[in-house]
Amino acid sequence: MPGDDVFAAILGQDEAVALLRRALAADRVAHAYAFVGPPGAGRKLTALAFAKALVAPAGGAPAARIERGAHPDVRLIQPTPPEGNPKGPLLLRIENVRALERLAALRPAEAARKVFIVEEADRMTAATPQAFLKTLEEPPDRTVIILILSQLRALPATLLSRCQIVRFRPPQAEGTVALLPDGRDEARRRALGVLAEALRKGADAILEAGDDVGRDRQTAETLVEVCWLRYRDLLCAEVGAARLAVFAEAGEWPPDPPSLHETLSGLTACREAWHALQGNVSPRLTVEVLLSRLALRAA
Repeated sequence: MPGDDVFAAILGQDEAVALLRRALAADRVAHAYAFVGPPGAGRKLTALAFAKALVAPAGGAPAARIERGAHPDVRLIQPTPPEGNPKGPLLLRIENVRALERLAALRPAEAARKVFIVEEADRMTAATPQAFLKTLEEPPDRTVIILILSQLRALPATLLSRCQIVRFRPPQAEGTVALLPDGRDEARRRALGVLAEALRKGADAILEAGDDVGRDRQTAETLVEVCWLRYRDLLCAEVGAARLAVFAEAGEWPPDPPSLHETLSGLTACREAWHALQGNVSPRLTVEVLLSRLALRAA
């Protein structure tokens, strides 16, 4: 079957992979898909595998170019800052949709189809879904669009109704595992180090973190995610549940685990920091406030 081997690296997502394989086998590929699931579930990895099956079914050099992001018929659309403000919030804007429409109107350069992978589709501005709707209602010929998002409610039902929904399960931990394999391992390791330094050294390390990981929204979100995962792990240990152990190299850090009350307070602080970032609060301020609250409870 074309594309059958490209899914070999997708683990723990049997239902999603089976759906895509059936579409390929029957040559009934939808013009638009919504890959829905939590970060770390392998949504982008699966989207790229599906793109290989559609654009480079024979593998070889064309498939390798897709992996490098160098194939003209596979495009990744990502959130961007506002024009003229490179430090502004990263969002999917109407201009991103217009660029996709222009490219989609062209014939495939080499393959039988074109594939557009829209990362973090949850980050559309208020006006973007309506602008995008026309593209999905009147899809260009030989074009497949894949939206990657965390929750269905992040986008209007009118837009999602034009997509084939593919659901992804949360990543499953088996014993002690390393970082989640979604391409951000190094960013998470770095964020874990920032958290550890803030808890050990206090104010100076927190201000340094504000300068460093608070410089943009995406980096700040990674730190908040790392803090939440770590405190969730500590909560599991406190109540005797199986630990996620997302960061294997962290070992038993911290040596003196917080109390149950402190752990729950830490999770609350992480949740509030996440909401702050979604509400366009300054990433630097959010990082400094979160680390200050966690360090205060750890003191």
